[in-house]
Amino acid sequence: MFVFANPVGSGSLWFNNLATADGVPVAYDPQARAFLPMPPFCSNRGVIGCNWIAAQQGQLCRSCVMTALAPDPSTANATRNWADTEAAKRWVLDNLGRWHWFRPEDSGVHPVFHMLAEGPTPVQMGHANGVVTISVAEADPVLRVTRRQALDEPYRTMIGHVRHELAHMLWWRLSPRDDFLNAFRAMFGDERTDYHAALQRHYDNGPPTGWQQRFLTSYASAHPHEDWAESATHVMHLTDIADSFVASGLAAPELPSPRWDPYAETDSERLFHIAMGLAMRVNHINRSMGLSDLYPFVLLPSARAKLIFVHNWLRRGLWNSENLRLL
Repeated sequence: MFVFANPVGSGSLWFNNLATADGVPVAYDPQARAFLPMPPFCSNRGVIGCNWIAAQQGQLCRSCVMTALAPDPSTANATRNWADTEAAKRWVLDNLGRWHWFRPEDSGVHPVFHMLAEGPTPVQMGHANGVVTISVAEADPVLRVTRRQALDEPYRTMIGHVRHELAHMLWWRLSPRDDFLNAFRAMFGDERTDYHAALQRHYDNGPPTGWQQRFLTSYASAHPHEDWAESATHVMHLTDIADSFVASGLAAPELPSPRWDPYAETDSERLFHIAMGLAMRVNHINRSMGLSDLYPFVLLPSARAKLIFVHNWLRRGLWNSENLRLL
């Protein structure tokens, strides 16, 4: 993620800023990828702190308009959790926009979000036919840690949830292409096997013995759909780790240049080699404070091959490389 220029003075702005250090209201324009010091601001600005611009005063921004269902505000902490979830969504959408997904030039189906609060029964997050369902309750750090520990996961974040569910949608967007589907099945297996039965086996029996040699996470071993979604999530993680490292002005010997753009990198092997090196350095810094690793994963050859496959499709799948027209 970029570090942005202040449009009305000195200093920098970060992606979630609503105002400059001097208190001047600003809003982010996702098309220009820059902050502006003037309306029209998103009409959710006063409700959930959305800091994006809108097309016209009183309208929702490009991100908020994708939310068809918002949580019941009478549910305890629902609005606060919704605000944090929408912030994660804006971050992920802007990342994917670097590859032109879900921007105005993308004429395909854009996601519709159902942001739901939880009652006595947990909300099942998922994707179906362009609809992404997210439990905003997971924005609560106590609940999220409790579930992470119960599921024996190495990490659990709202950005991770949004990336994972949008990864399912990206597969759905790409799946009508025979060249994609045939290559996907050769790499990940046949997704037509019973999905619900596979997940039930996973929850009842756990991952297969030796899953670490073939999958990036234990959940990826449950079904080809989850293997794709986990792999795509980690493509987004690693690309953004590298991009944020560069944008922050940090230096490392493996960087090709100080202005290297990870989202424009066409050599997938080089991208992940660099990103993993940077992540390991930050892991070491985190340990100096007694914090968990930023990126607690190891990329063995099988997982790396899947990341390369996914990256090639996310980077170029929307475009026809010969004439740069939308497919």
